[in-house]
Amino acid sequence: MDNPQPITDMRERLQDIQLIISWREVANQYFHKSSSWLYHKLNGIDGNGGTGGFTPAEREQLRQSLRDLAQRINHCADNI
Repeated sequence: MDNPQPITDMRERLQDIQLIISWREVANQYFHKSSSWLYHKLNGIDGNGGTGGFTPAEREQLRQSLRDLAQRINHCADNI
């Protein structure tokens, strides 16, 4: 079985929104993890300072959380 490489450049991929989103809330609400866990993932490191990143499953979970946030923002905008 092929072991996929973790995604270690997520911070670069999210550059456009990284200062707008509360990553602490994303970590808590969507991953049920600490903000430090998510920041390590975003920076492509593991908890011990080695190479880490998002697994394909975590990448999909992040994708879905951002889609949920986008839908919630659009809903709020529609109510203005």
